Amino acid sequence: MNSPPLPQDQERFRALYDATYEPVLRFIQRRIPEEHRAEDVTHETFLVAWRRLDTLPDTAEDARAWLFGVARKCLLAEGKSRFRRTALSVRLSLEVRTQVRDEGLGAFDRAEFAQAWNKLRPAEQEALALALWDDISSADAARILHISTAAYRTRLNRARTSLRHHLDIFPPAVPTRPYLRTHS
Repeated sequence: MNSPPLPQDQERFRALYDATYEPVLRFIQRRIPEEHRAEDVTHETFLVAWRRLDTLPDTAEDARAWLFGVARKCLLAEGKSRFRRTALSVRLSLEVRTQVRDEGLGAFDRAEFAQAWNKLRPAEQEALALALWDDISSADAARILHISTAAYRTRLNRARTSLRHHLDIFPPAVPTRPYLRTHS
């Protein structure tokens, strides 16, 4: 069991955090375009620093360099994680492709589908994957996502519409004429 941090450890960490948070965040932001992800990786960096405080170099300059090394490793881990998420997304998209075609969305090649799938928001991908790939009922999918069945069905419908849009398979719009009243 870990012992509680000593006051001097807390002060040492606080001093490191105050002196390096902004530079570390900027370092990470230059490598990750999404602001929220950059902040997450920055927080992960400082979490590692807190856990490994006993290995932190003594001088401020060495500690800063060490922290940037930790940030780099966190960035590499984030990159691997992002790659795995993308690979999973493409794999799911290829599996769902057959199911979607069965829904009357037409034929399209793998590249088109993967590109359209990757344009979907994660919530849309998840809704489609649960329904089409995992063959989960709306009620069960709603329970999995901790939302109501009606909310899930709405999300699924919007996801299907979005996928159709990204695949450019909406039927052409039929121009409508306003109702013309004739005067007699």
